Amino acid sequence: MSASSVTGSHLIARALKLEGVTNIFTIAGDHTLPLMDVMSDMDFRFIDTRHEQAASFMADAWGRITGQLGVVMATTPGMANTIPGMANALHSESPMLSIGGSAEVSELGKGANQEIDQVALAGAVTKGSWLVQDARRIPDSIAMAVRTAYAGRRGPVHLTIPLDVQEQKVPEDDVAFYPASPNHAQGKVQAGEEQISRAIQLLQQAQKPLIIAAAAAGYSDDGSWLQRFIETTRIPLMTADQARGLVSDEHPYCLGFFDTALNWAAKLVGEADVVVLLGKKLDNSIRYGSIFDAGARIIQIDPSATEIGRNRSVDVGMVGDIPAIVEQLADEASKSQWRELPWLEELRAQKEAQAEWYEGLAVPATPMHAAYVHKVLKSFLKPEDILVWDGGDFGHFGRAVHPAQYPLRWFYFSQFGTLGNGLPTALAAKVAHPDSRVVLMTGDGGFGFTAMEFDTAVRHNLPIVAVLGNDATWGIDYHIQMGLYGRPTATKLLKTRYDKVVEGLGGYGEHVQRPEELAPSLERAFASGRPSLVNVEIQNAISPRAEASISRWLERKGK
Repeated sequence: MSASSVTGSHLIARALKLEGVTNIFTIAGDHTLPLMDVMSDMDFRFIDTRHEQAASFMADAWGRITGQLGVVMATTPGMANTIPGMANALHSESPMLSIGGSAEVSELGKGANQEIDQVALAGAVTKGSWLVQDARRIPDSIAMAVRTAYAGRRGPVHLTIPLDVQEQKVPEDDVAFYPASPNHAQGKVQAGEEQISRAIQLLQQAQKPLIIAAAAAGYSDDGSWLQRFIETTRIPLMTADQARGLVSDEHPYCLGFFDTALNWAAKLVGEADVVVLLGKKLDNSIRYGSIFDAGARIIQIDPSATEIGRNRSVDVGMVGDIPAIVEQLADEASKSQWRELPWLEELRAQKEAQAEWYEGLAVPATPMHAAYVHKVLKSFLKPEDILVWDGGDFGHFGRAVHPAQYPLRWFYFSQFGTLGNGLPTALAAKVAHPDSRVVLMTGDGGFGFTAMEFDTAVRHNLPIVAVLGNDATWGIDYHIQMGLYGRPTATKLLKTRYDKVVEGLGGYGEHVQRPEELAPSLERAFASGRPSLVNVEIQNAISPRAEASISRWLERKGK
C-alpha cells in the first residue's frame, strides 16, 4: 500500500476507532481475515467466543451495559449464527453493529462461496441493513449505521462488507471521515409546556398514580432525574428491563420489579387511575394496555413517535429524551405541594405479604427449593454486584427477591425471551466492569445453549460466578404442559454434572445436593478468582410466572 492509498480494512478500523470502539466480539473466518489482520495492529481487543451466537449476545449486552456501540464481526455462515443476538438486541434496544464479511462483490449472485443474502437476513431483525460495494463508502456507511442504531429507540444495525471491498485500495484523498458525536443523538429533546402542564394536572388529581419505567428509560446510567421526580411527587415507581435500578428498589417510593407475576404489588396495576409510562411499550407484556382500567388516564413518554398511543390511546403523549422530559415534569411539580397517598401503603402491604410468602418457601430441604437457594445466595451479594439471569423457573424465583440497587447492574433477557444469552451477557458485563463481581443465575436448560463459553471466560480471564438451578427439566414449559395437558412432552433433561463441564474447561465447579453444602460452596466459588459454577440440585417447583402463563393460556381458550 502506497503512502497515498488506503485499504477498505484500514477504513473500517479507523471509522470504528472514531466511534470509540475498542472491543470486537467475533470468531475468525475466511471473509473477515483481512480486516482482522489490520485491526490486530490497531489496539482493538478481540473477544473470540466458541459460537458466533454468543459473540452477538456479548455485543448486544455491551451496548446495553455501557451505552457504547457493541460490535460483532463474522464470516458468512458465522453471520447467520449471529441472528439471535441481533434479534435480542432489537428487543432489548441495544446500540449494536454487525459487520459481516462475504465473498467478492463480483461473485455475489453466482453461487459464491458460502453465499446467502446477508442484507435481507439481517434486515428482518435490525433497524437497518446495507451492503457496502466500494471502500470509499465505508466511513459514511458506518456513520449512517451508527446514527440509525442510536436514533429514537436504540437497536442493532448490519453492514455486509465483502472480501474485495476490505482489500480494495483507494486514494486516501477520496475518503472523508465523520466525527463520532454527530452520529449519536444530540441535545435534550423536551416536551411542550402545555403537555407538561396537562400531565402534572392529571397526576395532581390522581388517587392511585403509578410510574412504570422500562427499556428506553434505562439508556441513562444515572437515575437522579427519576429519583427527584418521585421524591417531589411521592408517586410510586416500578421498573423493568434495563431501567431496573435507575432508582434503587430500596427507595421508599420504588416498589421494585414491574412484573405482575413476580411482584405482588404490580398485581394492583389495574387499580391505577393515572399511569406514567417512561419508555414502556404498550405491548403484550401489559396486554397492549388493557391491563390498566378502561378509565385510567395514560401519560406516555417515549423517544419514538410510533410508540405513542400504539394499541391504546393516551391522554398525554410526549416524544423526546425521557430524562429531559422528566426533569421538566419535576420542575413543574415542584411548584405544588404533594402528599403520600393511601395507595402507596396498599402497594407496600403487598410487598410485605409477598416477603412473608417467600420466607415460607425458602426453608432448607433436600432437594432444595429455588427460593431457598436464592435466599442463601442473597446473603453473599453486595448492592453494587452485577446480576444476570437466564432460563425460566429457577430465575423467576430469583427475580422476585433480588433487588436492583444501581443502574445497569440487573439484567434479564428482553421480551424476545432468548434463552442462552445469560452467560455471554455476564461475560460482557465483566469485560465492561472488570473490578465488579458478576453473578449469573441460570437454569439447566438455558445454560446448555452457551455452556462452552466458559472456555471463553477462562481464556479471557473473566472470573464470573454462576449459580445453576438443576431440576433436570425445561421447567417453565414442563409446568405449562402439565397445567394444560396433564403430561410432559420433550421437557425432561438429565441431572448432568455441569460443574464437571466447567472444570473440564478450566474453570471452578461445585456440586451441591444438600442445603448445608450451599453456603460453603458459594463461599469457595466467590473466593476462587476463576470463572465458577455452582451446580445446585433443586426441586422441580412451579414458579409464579409459570402459573400466570397457565392462567393466560386457559383464559385464551375460554376455560
